This record gives sequence, structure tokens and C-alpha cells, in this order.
Amino acid sequence: MWNENKVRISDIAEELGVSTATVSNVLHGKTQKISDATVKKVEKKLEERGYIPNMAATLLARNNSRIIGVIVNDHVKYEGHTLEDPFVSASLNHLADEIAKKNYFFMIKKVNNINEIISFSSMWNMDGMIVIGFCEEDFQNLRDHIRIPFVLYDGYMTGQERISNVKIDDVDGGRQVGRYLKKQGHNKVLCISDNYIYMDLDRYNGLCEGLKREVDRMVIPMKIDERIDFYEKNLKKIMKYTAIFAVSDYYALDLMAFLSRKGIYVPKDISVVGFDGSLSALRSIPKLTTVDQNNPLRAKMAMDLLAKMIKNPGYFEEKVVPVNLLEGDSVICLE
Repeated sequence: MWNENKVRISDIAEELGVSTATVSNVLHGKTQKISDATVKKVEKKLEERGYIPNMAATLLARNNSRIIGVIVNDHVKYEGHTLEDPFVSASLNHLADEIAKKNYFFMIKKVNNINEIISFSSMWNMDGMIVIGFCEEDFQNLRDHIRIPFVLYDGYMTGQERISNVKIDDVDGGRQVGRYLKKQGHNKVLCISDNYIYMDLDRYNGLCEGLKREVDRMVIPMKIDERIDFYEKNLKKIMKYTAIFAVSDYYALDLMAFLSRKGIYVPKDISVVGFDGSLSALRSIPKLTTVDQNNPLRAKMAMDLLAKMIKNPGYFEEKVVPVNLLEGDSVICLE
């Protein structure tokens, strides 16, 4: 278990040759009168020594804070717009509702390093956490270093211990897309994604199952400028297919906008299907055919599970949320 008291402020100050007041001010964000170099030096030493101030001891003077922290991976693919992403924003919206229904306070934190979660959870003495968007190899380390229960909201696991996860049926979502495209007469189908591991691989495998054939796939860049350039260079190849399955609505809508600028129209010239059931997809023109993740149900299942874990320490469970294909106007029937 993490021992937050093994290092004192005075220890840090002595090692750096600064006053305890300087270290304390850096910890509490009072750095107006401290040079940038000194601030960085103190922060680096605090991180090296694993010092975590238990702010909850002074700010939250009771055993149960009634705070649920929602931690979001501030991944590079969001390009500084993490909370604006359709999937992330929809998830936060419904989680906020479910957290409030159980009379807890909602606190959100963006991090790009899972170790930041350890510090954050200690500082605020949270009752529980919901973690969105990290990789499998990070979860066990997190479980081993924090005492509070947490639920993965968008996690992919194989053989992890003592970890709860609320996942969607990614394989079935892809399968439903494959069956639908096959029914519409599409045999030349391309799958696009920024990777083919974890959930994206499951969606691709489901697509192949539904079509009853192996499908070509294309790895696209995460950054939008690079992605547009990639589409420009590969446009002729893309147009050899009759339908594109993008593993997220974001990439599907992004591709549709690019094609429109090139004078290529969906679905007349090519069909497009997404995955997420985002509000942006439902309001797009043409309306995007997509796989609905049922965010209201997913949020409820996540919070119900976390509440059970708070009441029964040591409990863990994995839940699977069913998905449903929403037919829009972005796919044309070829038969």
C-alpha cells in the first residue's frame, strides 16, 4: 500500500537547500513569488520522492467525502480537446446524472499519465473513481497503489485481478455492422482506425464475422492535419470500396467532411458507418448509420457497480453493455 507519510516537507526542503515554506507554497500552488526554475526543481523532487500531501486531512474532515472522481485519459489523439470528444462528453454527461442520483459529488480530472491518478485520489480522499480511456497494462499498477474502489468505464482487460470493468459488446457491434452492409449488398468494405488492438480489433473482427469474409483495413493518423494529408494521398484507394466502416463516429464524420470537400457524396458515391451513437452522428447530414453504445445504461451500470464496491470492499465484477445498430442515411443499398 502507498505510504504518503514516508517523506516530509522538511526532507524535501533540506535536500534542495530551500525553505520548508517554499516547498509548502509549491504544493499549494502559491508560486507567484517563486522563480520558475525553483518551482520546477521542487516539483521534480516531490515526484522523485513520491511525496503526496494528504489534503483530505485538512479539507475533508470526515471519513466519507461523498466525492466520486471521474478520471479521463488526456490522450494525444484528442489534440487538446479531450472533453469535447463526442464519446467523452456523452459519457461525462450521463455519469454526472448517475452520480448525483446516488447523492455523491462529481469531480473530473484529465491526466495523461496514469500515475497522476494515485496522487489525485489521495489528495481528495475520494470514495470511489470511474476511469476512462487507459490501456490494459496500466490497470493492475493502479489497483496495487490505491485503496479506494474504481471502475473502468472504457477498459479492455484480459486476466486482470480485482478490477471492475463496464465494457460494451464491441464484437457484436462490429458484427451488426457487417451483417447490415452485407444485407445492403456491400462486398467491398474497408475498415479504418488509428490502431488495430483492444476494442478496435474486436470491432474489426466482428465486422468480418458479420460479412463472413476478411475485410481490408487501413491505419489512419491520429492528428487531423496528418489524417487529411493521408486521405489525400490514398483517395483513389479509398474509392475502390463501396462502404467504409470507421471504428468511431469521430473518424466517420471526419471522413465524410473530407469526401464532401472533394465533391464525393455519402451515400451516393460511397457509404459510411460509424461507431458510438454520438449526438453529432444523429444530427449529421446525411444522418450517420452508427452503433449505439447506450451511454445512459452504461453510466448507470458503472455507478451501480461502484456503489456496490464502496459498500463491499474487495468486490469486483465485469459487466457487458449490449449495443444496437442505428440505421441512418449514410448507407445506400446496392441490390
